[in-house]
Amino acid sequence: MSEVYRELKTVARLSLPVVLTQIGMMLTGVVDTMMVGRLGVRELAASALANMWQWTLLSFALGVVMGIDPLISQAHGRGDGAGAARALQAGVVLALVVSVPVTAGMALTEPALVLLGQDPAIAHLSGIYNFWKLATPACFLVYSAMRQYLQGRTLMSAATWVIWIANVAHVALNYALIFGRLGAPALGLAGAAIATSVTVFLMVLGLWLWIVAFRLHEDAWVPWDRESLAPRRLWRAARLGLSVGAQVALEAWAFSIATMMAGWLGTREVSGNQVVLNLASLAFMVPLGVAQGASARVGNLVGAQDLLGMRRAVRISLVLGAGVMCLSASVFTLARFELPRLYTSDPEVIALAAGLLPIAAAFQLSDGTQVVAGGLLRGMARPERAAMANLLGYYAVGLPLGYLLGFRFHLGLVGIWLGLVAGLTVVAGTLLVWVRSTSRRPLSELAVSTD
Repeated sequence: MSEVYRELKTVARLSLPVVLTQIGMMLTGVVDTMMVGRLGVRELAASALANMWQWTLLSFALGVVMGIDPLISQAHGRGDGAGAARALQAGVVLALVVSVPVTAGMALTEPALVLLGQDPAIAHLSGIYNFWKLATPACFLVYSAMRQYLQGRTLMSAATWVIWIANVAHVALNYALIFGRLGAPALGLAGAAIATSVTVFLMVLGLWLWIVAFRLHEDAWVPWDRESLAPRRLWRAARLGLSVGAQVALEAWAFSIATMMAGWLGTREVSGNQVVLNLASLAFMVPLGVAQGASARVGNLVGAQDLLGMRRAVRISLVLGAGVMCLSASVFTLARFELPRLYTSDPEVIALAAGLLPIAAAFQLSDGTQVVAGGLLRGMARPERAAMANLLGYYAVGLPLGYLLGFRFHLGLVGIWLGLVAGLTVVAGTLLVWVRSTSRRPLSELAVSTD
C-alpha cells in the first residue's frame, strides 16, 4: 500500500501543474467565448465556427509536435540529457514546418465554411476573426514543443506560471480591444482575435525567457548545429508524431463535425453547442493534465527500466483520470441552468445548453479514461493504437449515430450529443484493453532512442 500511495503522490505531483497549465490554456478560449457572447448570438456563432476550423487544422499539427513526448521522457529516465535536447530541437523544427499549412488553411476560413454548408454571413465573420489570428499557429506549436521538453523532464511549473501570467494579459487585452476600453478602439470580434494573437506570442516568448532565466535547460542542452536537422532524428520524431497527430486530429475532427452539424440546425443551435462544448473542454483539461503527467511518468520509468513501477503508474493514472471527472459530471448536472448564463443572456441559447449539459455529464467518465489511456500509450511509444481507437469509436459509432438521431429521428442537438457519448464510450473501452496488453510487454519493446 505504501508503494501505491507513493506512486499516487508522484503522479499527482507531476499532473497538478500540468492540469493548471491546461486550464490556463483553455481559459483563453473561455474568456473569448464569454466576452464575445456579450456582443451577440451572431458573433458567438462566428467565433465558434472560426475556432472549430482552426482546431480542425491545428489538432494534427499539435499531435505531430507531441511525438517528441516519449523521446524526451525516456531520455530523461535513462539520464540522456543530450538526447532530450535533440528531441526538443526536432520538435521546434517540426512545429515551424507544420505551422505553414495550418496558417494557409486558416486564411481560407470563409470559403471553407461556406463549402461546408454554414451560413455565408456567419462564415464571413469567422473569416475576419481567423484572419487576425494567422500568427497563432507557429507561436502555439513552438510553445508546445518547449512545454513538452520541460514536462518530459518533470519540470512542470514553468509552463503553469507563464500561461497564467499570459491569461491576465489576455483578459486586459480582450476588455480593451473588444469593448474599446483603456484608450483602445472598440474592434469587436476582430479585437478578440488580435488579443488572442498577442497572448499566444507572449506565451512562447515568456516560456523561452523563463527557461533561460532559471537555467532550466542545464544538463539537457546542446547547441544547434547540423545534427539538429539530421533527417533521421526528424523522421524519428515525425514518425511518432504522425500517430499522435492522427489520434488528436481524429478526436478534434469528430467534435468539429458535430459543431458543423449544429450549424446546419441554426445560429442559436451552434451557439448553444459552443457553450456546452466550451464547458466540456474546460473540464477535459483536468484529465488531459493527468494524461500528460502520466505520459511523462511512464516514459521516465520505461527509460529507467522499472517494469513494476511502470505498471503501477499505469493503474494509478487510470483511476485518477476517471475519478476527477466524477466531480465535473456532478457540476454539469446540478448547475445546468446557471452555467450557460455565464456566456449569454439569450434565453433560447441558455435553454438549449441546459438541455445538453446532463448529456455532457454522462460522458465525463469515458472522456477522462480515454485521454489518460492515450497519454499512457504515448509514454510507452505506442500512440498509433489511440488513433485506431478514435477512428473506430467516433467514425464507426459516434458520428453516424449522432447524425441518425439528430436528423433522421429529429432529436437535434440532443441526438448529436448522444452519438458523441456512445463514441467516447467505445474509445475508452478499446483503449483500456490496449493499455493493459501493452503494459504487459517487455520494456525492451517499449523503449525508443533519440540516436
